[in-house]
Order: sequence, then C-alpha cells, then structure tokens
Amino acid sequence: MSAGTSSAPGAQDAGDPPAASRPSGDPADLGIDPDHLPDGLVVADEQGRVICFNTAAERITTVSARDALGQRLEKALPLEDLEGRRWWQVTDPYGGLAIRVGQPERNLLLPGGREVLVSARYVRVHPTGPVRRLVVTLRDTEARRRTERSHAELIATVAHELRSPLTSVKGFTATLLAKWERFTDDQKRLMLETVDADADRVTRLIAELLDISRIDSGRLELRRQPVDIAAAVGRHIQAYVAAGQPADRFLLRVQQPLPDLWADPDKIDQVLSNLLENAVRHGEGTVTIDITATASPREGEYSEHAATSVTVSDEGPGIPEESMNRVFTRFWRGSKRGGTGLGLYIVKGIVEAHGGTITVGRAPGAGAEFRFNLPVSAPAYLA
Repeated sequence: MSAGTSSAPGAQDAGDPPAASRPSGDPADLGIDPDHLPDGLVVADEQGRVICFNTAAERITTVSARDALGQRLEKALPLEDLEGRRWWQVTDPYGGLAIRVGQPERNLLLPGGREVLVSARYVRVHPTGPVRRLVVTLRDTEARRRTERSHAELIATVAHELRSPLTSVKGFTATLLAKWERFTDDQKRLMLETVDADADRVTRLIAELLDISRIDSGRLELRRQPVDIAAAVGRHIQAYVAAGQPADRFLLRVQQPLPDLWADPDKIDQVLSNLLENAVRHGEGTVTIDITATASPREGEYSEHAATSVTVSDEGPGIPEESMNRVFTRFWRGSKRGGTGLGLYIVKGIVEAHGGTITVGRAPGAGAEFRFNLPVSAPAYLA
C-alpha cells in the first residue's frame, strides 16, 4: 500500500469484531489500491481520525497524506458549506442520529474557497450502532462546470439565433399594420414572404432544441417503417434543383440490390437534409451520394448482417484534420459561420438511435465525406 493510504497506529482495537465481519474503510482489503481510484477517498476511524487519504484526495485538497493521516477529520479536511458553516459540526456524523447512513453529494468549500463535491457514508457494525468508519469521497467540480458552461453556451446560442428572426417578424408585421395602405402589393408580398421564412427559421430552431433534449435524455422516439432511401435522396436532389441548383451538381449512385431498410422516415430525411445542405453550402463542385449495401455495425464490430451505407461527399476544401474529432459536437460550425452548429450533433444522435454509426473523413476529391450506416432490422412485432 502506498504512503497515501497508510493506516494510523491502533487501527484495530481489542474490542473490534473479527476481521471477517468487522467493517473496513480500506479498499485494499478488497484487493483495490485506493490510489488507483479516480475520486478522492478519505476514511476516518471510530475516533474520527484519518486512516486513509488517497492520491486523488491529495490532488483535490492540496493536502499531503503525510499531514492528514492520524489527524482529526475536521482538521485534515476542514470543509464549509456555501453559507460558511463548518461542515463536520453541522452534520455531526459521530454524535448525530444513529439511523443516519451518510450524506448525499453536495458542493462544499475547501480553505481558500475552492469548490469540491463531497459525499459521505457512515459504516456501522449494527444498523443503529456507533459509527466505526466514516468514508468520504471527493470529486472535482470541473466536469460539472463544463456541463454548466455547455448549457450556458446553448442558451446564449439559442437567444442569439431567435433574436434575429423574431426582430424581423416583429418589425415587418408592425410596419404592415401601421402603414398597410402605403405599400404596393409586391412590397407587401416581399415582407410577408420574409416573415414566413423567419417563422420557419424559428420553428426549425425549436425542433432542434427538442431533438437535443430527447437525444441527451435517451428519449428520441423512432417510428420505424420501410424506407426507400434512394427515393428519399432523389427527393432532396429535386428540391435543390427546383430551388436553382444545377442538376449536374449532384451525382447519385445506387448499388442494387439494397436490403430492406426499416427506419423512421422523418428522422432519416432530417439526416439527409443536413448532410446535403452542408455539402451544398460549404462544399464545392459535384456532390456525390453513394448508397450501398454493407455489413452491419454490432457492438463495435462489423457482423455479417446487412446494413445500408450512405456516403455524401463534395469537392470543396474539406474539413481540417485537427477538427474532425469535433465535427459531431455541439456548436461546431467549421470555417464558415452561420447556423446554430447543432445539426451534425443531432444527425449523430439520430443515426446512433437507429443502432448505426456515422463517420467523417476526406473524400477522394479532397472534399468532406460523411458516411453513415443503418443496420437492417424490422420492428420487434415483425421479427
């Protein structure tokens, strides 16, 4: 055992129960070195003296195990709550309620005001007996801060993205209501078309937020039915051509025969729409869509079960190598600004909800290449 987890003298009293039945505050009794634990571990004996202080606890508290071992817990680990009260006096683990089993995780303050997440477990020989071991775990708050920063960034992004279209909608509608007779029919139509487009933009943003919420909570619902993915891609291409894109900018290649694909058609349309929009907006040259049959990704390995693979590539500058591992994270926008940066995060969530995988790489023409695989699986009631 390392120095950081040494026991203080007198760890076993004459009145202690046999080793096989007495409670232990030392994970080493289970063959685990406390210094290998990712969280800070502090253990105090029945007198409240520290008998274990692992390496993670040293790192989090900046207190050395040598100074902590043998000290009273409240001296070795002088914690305060957010109102400035001394934590061990407030909770009174040794003299408090005999039925109490511990303390849930909460934010406490170390000397100097540094926050740490602390939880405690009271180990008793009998349910209402005296505390024989007090086991305290410590965790740094950095992971929680990152989550909070991510939420704050999401709120700021949403507020920014909503402000522009709502300002436009409010401005045009107020102008039309106040000065309707002053505008020609063409001017009215232009303003109403702008309002309609901005309303669609707000609707899309709200839909993205709902999708993120469902993906993060694991509640993304799929309504599987047969999907002709080649026809779905064809519809998207026709829509771009109707909007003014040249027909020869798109190349659709379908390998026949394709396996029957059961998926949520609306969600697959959302994936295709996002990937094609990225290729058209940020890429250059021909946008190539390849649809093939491939092996199905199962538990990290490719099995013999059939799957459908869709690859969307362009001939633009592509994605820098150093950015590829961030493409599917929230708010990634690449070199060109615009949009919320949530689309590819949602795409990844939808594909994975179908049991598939999605990757990004460099296309043969040096542009970006996105490939997703969807395993072929019918709903349970048809299996």
